[in-house]
Amino acid sequence: DELKNFLNFYMTKMSNIAIEFGGTIDKYIGDSIMVFFGDPDTAGESEDAKKCFRMARRMQETLENCRVQIKDDFKLHEPLRIRIGIHSGRCSVGNFGSKHRLEYTAIGRAVNVAARLEKACEQDGILCSDLTAALLQDDAVNLRLRHVKAKGVDGLIKAFQWNIRDV
Repeated sequence: DELKNFLNFYMTKMSNIAIEFGGTIDKYIGDSIMVFFGDPDTAGESEDAKKCFRMARRMQETLENCRVQIKDDFKLHEPLRIRIGIHSGRCSVGNFGSKHRLEYTAIGRAVNVAARLEKACEQDGILCSDLTAALLQDDAVNLRLRHVKAKGVDGLIKAFQWNIRDV
């Protein structure tokens, strides 16, 4: 029950932020949330990227501001820390599955790259691909260049790291 209460609290808090910025909540994967922008509505590639990055920053800032309270309220052994990966690109969005169960989701290389960036990201950070960083324009502040080796991706991914501690 304690884990259920914590996950429901956390997922609700992060989902509210995603919805506020116009993201589509794709699914919950364990303690992760997959959110995408651009479908069913788009503000254009650059604006969608900016909304996504602003959403990610708000998620990190929200946790930073209530990290100690969350740890104490839910009796966590360590403070809650998250990583966020963002990539921009084309993917297929729609209902996928079988005649027994369909799921509205996004699939494709762009989705896989975002997932790999999340895994490579530092705690309390956001790791976005160079494609996303190029779309951010004035939002691209306090970004550090990184090169990431990711499973299933040939070569290194040029990415940019943002971390709450760098602000």
